[in-house]
Amino acid sequence: MVERAGSGMTSTVRAAAPPWVRGRLIAALAVLTAGLLAFHRAVPNSVGRLGSLLEAFLPWLGLVVVVLLGLALLRRSGVALVCLLLPVATWTHLFGGLLLPAAEPGAHDLVVVQHNVSDENTDPAGTARALAAAGPDLIALEELVPSALQAYEKALAADFPYHAVRGTVGLWSKYPISGARLVDIKPRGIVEEWNRGLRTVVHTPYGAIAAYVAHLPSVRVGATGLASWRRDESAVRLGEAVAAEKLSRVILLGDLNGTVDDRGLDPLTSRMNVAERGFAFSFPAALPLARIDQVMARSARVGHIRTLPATGSDHLPVAARITLSPE
Repeated sequence: MVERAGSGMTSTVRAAAPPWVRGRLIAALAVLTAGLLAFHRAVPNSVGRLGSLLEAFLPWLGLVVVVLLGLALLRRSGVALVCLLLPVATWTHLFGGLLLPAAEPGAHDLVVVQHNVSDENTDPAGTARALAAAGPDLIALEELVPSALQAYEKALAADFPYHAVRGTVGLWSKYPISGARLVDIKPRGIVEEWNRGLRTVVHTPYGAIAAYVAHLPSVRVGATGLASWRRDESAVRLGEAVAAEKLSRVILLGDLNGTVDDRGLDPLTSRMNVAERGFAFSFPAALPLARIDQVMARSARVGHIRTLPATGSDHLPVAARITLSPE
């Protein structure tokens, strides 16, 4: 503080705070953001499943870092800029690899497409043609309703002569399939008919692959937090089915109503590889905020995953390249 005297009056002028003092609140928020990124599993799920809710949108904490960076520069705060290195480094460690370009295609690659086509889709034939245009070997669909099934079968028949449907999920393949059967993933409390799991064997030129298609229960965000217990229970049942699978190579495609960071999908992500490149936010189609449409694999790598153009669904389709491990 500096006092100045003049014309018989004394005024007080406060000296500007040094850069290492300014912006302490911004610095604290930066450290908190880094902590949430690095230790998101420490956020409890016991109340409102807050941990899963955070993990569903975990990559978006990067936007918080950008805002804090702008504030730190505006305040010219040295301490805040230094503290911001923590969330930047943590976010880069968690998600930076997803931004890398896709690797070159390998000799034993499959291209797969996953799409929740929506039971309210008014153009199933157009949706089918759009998915086929991506040139996949396999197409997995959910929310197949009886009134639209024939349109999908007709539109995909030429390029995908083999298919299997159980309940509201189905798989179309360029290669022969066998052993199609229902996988029971229905959680407790659902009394109506509810068939959302399919297992079949795809006989590719590179060997047999067990292919699973699944649609886990929806989750809801309300005043009490995230309602996901049915999704979580269904994920446990699906994980047990995958663990019991005798074929070494397994591909799982489905609307899992959760991101790969969400601990509710641990029964699957702990057993299977997830996409190594690409964010591919798929829901909601009008403003994608999260990828809940997943491609996972065992004894195989899931390379780059990307979204395809919008269809008549409230989800965006996703396409991924899978590199098979030697048998």
